[in-house]
Amino acid sequence: MPKLSPTMEEGQVSRWLKKEGDKVSMGEPLAEIDTDKATMEMQALSEGVLRKILVNEGESAPLGQPIAIVGELDEDISALLSQVKAPVESTKAETAKPREAPSVAQPQQAPAPATSTDGKRAAGGRMLVSPIAARMAAEAGINLTSLQGSGPGGRIVKRDIEEAMSTKAVPAKAPSALRPMPAPRPAMKGEVYGPSAYRDEPVSEMRRAIARRLITSLGPVPHFFLTTEIDMERAADMRRSLNELYPDAKLSINDVIIKVTSAALIQHPQVNASFQDKTVRYYEHADIGVAVATENGLITPVVRAADMKSLFDIAAEVRELAERARARKLKLEEYTGASFSISNLGMFGIDEFTAVINPPEGAILAIGAMTPKPVVKDGEIAIRQMMRVTMSCDHRVIDGATGAQFLQTFKQILENPVYLFLNQ
Repeated sequence: MPKLSPTMEEGQVSRWLKKEGDKVSMGEPLAEIDTDKATMEMQALSEGVLRKILVNEGESAPLGQPIAIVGELDEDISALLSQVKAPVESTKAETAKPREAPSVAQPQQAPAPATSTDGKRAAGGRMLVSPIAARMAAEAGINLTSLQGSGPGGRIVKRDIEEAMSTKAVPAKAPSALRPMPAPRPAMKGEVYGPSAYRDEPVSEMRRAIARRLITSLGPVPHFFLTTEIDMERAADMRRSLNELYPDAKLSINDVIIKVTSAALIQHPQVNASFQDKTVRYYEHADIGVAVATENGLITPVVRAADMKSLFDIAAEVRELAERARARKLKLEEYTGASFSISNLGMFGIDEFTAVINPPEGAILAIGAMTPKPVVKDGEIAIRQMMRVTMSCDHRVIDGATGAQFLQTFKQILENPVYLFLNQ
């Protein structure tokens, strides 16, 4: 297992691009590996034939563990196989330990035992499904229990879902649509339910990296939070007018927020900074990380020098970065090294929240929903588009007054967005 990113400790084989018996050339893509942040191609380091795959799709291996053998077609690899088999099998056995069921009182009549994993249940009630297969099945409305897995041990993998979708046209469900509750059946007299069946899904490298990152953030970094409410009426009008003039631009409110954030950061360089143990690093440009939700967790593509780019440039770049982030095709430098981050949950109807700082950045903005509210305007009650934002600050870098002044400027520009065009 090669080291494909600076923070990678182990990798998960997403897909083998060659099968056993195939010829491979040096530098040719051999497999796709899920790292902590992206899916990377692993290249062959020598020419020959892929003789043996040691780590199957969906399985993980630590750095340096053998995952395949490439050799000559007639080469005797038995000695090499016996040499690498023991540590590989030991690792698989350790990671495959089933979750112990809680100790419970059993009913007089035990329920029927769980069946095998040929599209039904594994021992202990577990269903073996890869994470991407589970997501695809949920989106397509496919019943997993009706499938027979083609992966290791009957595991349901991506190709099984794709085959099911090709043989039966299944309309995709809207992600936000509520599924109907199953109709309850009458309870049998004396019926006792045992522990619920469950399925174990391997944790993706991205999700594990997020977990490690949060542990190193919320504890060691002294957070404090500042919240303000912003009148978004003019910003919304400006966005609407620009989209009418330039329909292909497809400007979003988030694009406007990114541009306004960059302008405020340049005016308050103390906020565009990060703690570096013995120094505080101040950045000349606003490199803004934009949180994007993917199937494996949160990733933050970076809009470099947003202060130097137009609204239209930012909108196009954010769309392109977000698409490649969800496809896990970002390069390392495209999701690391931001000087400030923005997390927007407004599209999910969240009014207000606090975000965790992504070290070593000094702050992050949490953007809530833009909603019409009654407010007092010029002594009268009026309905205005209002939005609440909360800034999480690293107190080692940003003081309360410094953060408040930044938010004051941020609010002033958003409520008077014509400022963005003064120097253009």
